[in-house]
Amino acid sequence: MMTEELIQKIKKKKKRLGNKLVILTHHYQRKDIVDLGDFCGDSFALSAKAADDKDAQYIVFCGVHFMAESAAILAQPHQIVQIPDTDAGCWMADMADSVLLEKAWAEITSIIKEEEIIPLVYMNSDAHIKAHCGKKNGIICTSSNAPKAFEWAYERGEKIFFFPDEHLGRNTGNTLGIPKDEMIVWDPEKPFGGNSIESINKARVILWKGYCLVHTRFTTNQITDMKKKHPDAKVVVHPECTQEVVALSDAVGSTSFIVNYVKSAAKGSTIIIGTEINLVERLGLEYKDKLIIPIKRSLCPNMFKINLENLLYTLENIGQVNIIDIETRIKKDAKLALDRMLTL
Repeated sequence: MMTEELIQKIKKKKKRLGNKLVILTHHYQRKDIVDLGDFCGDSFALSAKAADDKDAQYIVFCGVHFMAESAAILAQPHQIVQIPDTDAGCWMADMADSVLLEKAWAEITSIIKEEEIIPLVYMNSDAHIKAHCGKKNGIICTSSNAPKAFEWAYERGEKIFFFPDEHLGRNTGNTLGIPKDEMIVWDPEKPFGGNSIESINKARVILWKGYCLVHTRFTTNQITDMKKKHPDAKVVVHPECTQEVVALSDAVGSTSFIVNYVKSAAKGSTIIIGTEINLVERLGLEYKDKLIIPIKRSLCPNMFKINLENLLYTLENIGQVNIIDIETRIKKDAKLALDRMLTL
């Protein structure tokens, strides 16, 4: 079908389903998908919004798999969560599977008392990882509330085991003034994460070796080159970037933070952004009175798997295909960790 024909068919399906349907679109979705959604935003905010919608029976999440899982964890009993493409995974989330995590937890608790270490899980993780966190008295965080989650954890234990994103964890630790020699990286492919018993005992933050393919593409050389071309520009990046990139930036924050940063900037401003290209380009279209430039074009291939064809297919088979179904026990434990985050 031609693009316009697909769009019209999707709109007809939306109209027919009315308030029984809610379509959620993450900030990194392509513009034609965002334009068809009911809400656009960060993954957790979208999930919470849909779960609060008592009329919505069908939640279609245009994002990657862990986001749809989060929606399913928070969903009310009568709600069905679907994703247009079940193969839309997450590079970072896949770096911390439940088998590797259980092995790592067994190793680390053979050295440190379990009550002394608090698991702190980034939202960008699958349901099994969130469930482990809930079961072990840990908490989930987003990129915007990670410092608060760190403080919450230190009120309850001496050490944080943060996963799956090494860079968000390190940048948060830097923000809170945790010494660099008290943050170590845990490589799950190596015994004891590749660390000595001494370094594990000394560490206050243990960072899982994981990263975002999109945000680690940005380099300090790219920022330096861009600043030479645009000396009056401000640089804003996501905290999943490396600490070196963050250090060269004028501001750092979540996708919603970046959106608000651009929105509140003065007319005529030049803003260089380090995040997924679909969001950067959409901001450029929305705020034509400002010059919005990407540090580099960095596309999330998994986000890009969601398209008009598979969205229409999902709506044509509403409540029947690509359903996110989470085991009751996993869902219960994962929700414990999410609920703790909500108390923040």
